Amino acid sequence: MTKTSQETYALLVAKVARDRDTEAFAVLFHQFAPRINGYLQQLGLSSGVAEDVAQEVMGVLWQKADLFDPARSSLATWLFRIARNRRIDLARRERSHTFDTSDPTLWPGEATPPDHSIDAARTDERVRAAVADLPDEQKELLRLAYFLGLSQTQIADRTGLPLGTVKSRFRLAFAKLRKALEGDPVIVGSRD
Repeated sequence: MTKTSQETYALLVAKVARDRDTEAFAVLFHQFAPRINGYLQQLGLSSGVAEDVAQEVMGVLWQKADLFDPARSSLATWLFRIARNRRIDLARRERSHTFDTSDPTLWPGEATPPDHSIDAARTDERVRAAVADLPDEQKELLRLAYFLGLSQTQIADRTGLPLGTVKSRFRLAFAKLRKALEGDPVIVGSRD
């Protein structure tokens, strides 16, 4: 591109920016839109998508002509950079919408009845209340087993209690919990 054509393009862009000159824009459009379209097809876009993106790029020229600075780059460089960035954006959008249909986390799960969460909340409250009513030494054993994941042998070692005492306290704790939660339909139903 010669220096004169660059100056001419810069003047046309200035007319578009300043006066919204449609004739100046038409000259620029006919000069650059086909070249941008070809460039985008070389980057791998189909002709239809390349044409749409080229239209967008020329729309940017119309809308943001005042941002073009001929001192920083030629008009061709500016437009092709916009086209390249649009192509990258398009590729990112396509990548983010690609789903692996074999991913089991995307499969619909079983429908949960609406009252299930209400039943679960009630059960949660009842279990918490039943555990709160246990003696402290039994609560501590449950905490060690279910929150820290310790075995009964590890609990015996950690607390210094004989293994038989640990087992007895677990048996007593579960018996008290079973009695406290006896009428709960969710807990009774989950044992089937």
